[in-house]
Amino acid sequence: MSNIDFIFEEKAADIGNFLVGRLLPFRQKRNIGPFVFIDHMGPAHMTADENLDVGPHPHIGLSTLTFLFEGAVAHKDSLGNDIVIKPGAVNWMTAGKGVVHSERTPDYLRTVDKTMHGLQIWIALPKHLEDMEPNFVHIEAKDLPVWQENNLDFKLIAGEFEDKKSGVPVYSKLYMIEIKANETQTVHLKDRLYGESGLYILEGSIKHQDTEFGEKHILITKDAHLCEFEISAGSTIYLFGGEPFPEERFIYWNFVSSSREVIEEAKLKWQAQEFPKVPGETDFVPLPVDSFKKS
Repeated sequence: MSNIDFIFEEKAADIGNFLVGRLLPFRQKRNIGPFVFIDHMGPAHMTADENLDVGPHPHIGLSTLTFLFEGAVAHKDSLGNDIVIKPGAVNWMTAGKGVVHSERTPDYLRTVDKTMHGLQIWIALPKHLEDMEPNFVHIEAKDLPVWQENNLDFKLIAGEFEDKKSGVPVYSKLYMIEIKANETQTVHLKDRLYGESGLYILEGSIKHQDTEFGEKHILITKDAHLCEFEISAGSTIYLFGGEPFPEERFIYWNFVSSSREVIEEAKLKWQAQEFPKVPGETDFVPLPVDSFKKS
């Protein structure tokens, strides 16, 4: 990956009863293409008395992508969807003008020991679609494009890469690609990516220009088409990025918008409990007094 602009190490963040590793945003870099927020969840080993319980909370102006490595999450939303996401599948929820959802440990795992591990990602919507109607799509693992190049296993989780396209219905030009290495070798992606690009090392390591980077590091470049690096055997990495938007995105709590005024309106609307309800959920998550994600 040539011309690396930023190198960051995963930083800890608390989301209630769960500690995650925050990959994006950073003060120096607020987005990578349309990607505005990435959390690495776990791996968290929970006892029979510990469960994930993120009560109903709102979103606007974005799509959320949940991708698990281990465990399971029960997703419920104000559109009436009620589904359990399992490793390798993709939950894609587009908030648009407003949606509410909850994320909990499924009933069948609540009284046993379990592990939770995965990625949660926010992708900003183009300005002209920020107020679109919300929708939800679940893509099973078997339906994602997979292929091999030399001894590398590729999976296209979302977006487009050359002649391949994921079934996840994205709204801008982007990609999220998983690469697993069966042996140490050079990854040649020069002139194959576009826009800005981030590379996250989940496990193993990569080497670029004689410098080695280990797991939990994220490398960011504004020149994605120059991407080349060496990957060590047994490594798993994620490439994500795409064409950035011309307008800045403001983030407060779970709200993303190109307009500060829209975010202020969403805050008032949530406080007045005027967002749609999630069937079967009665909890109310109050608006944070001072969110860690500033608008």
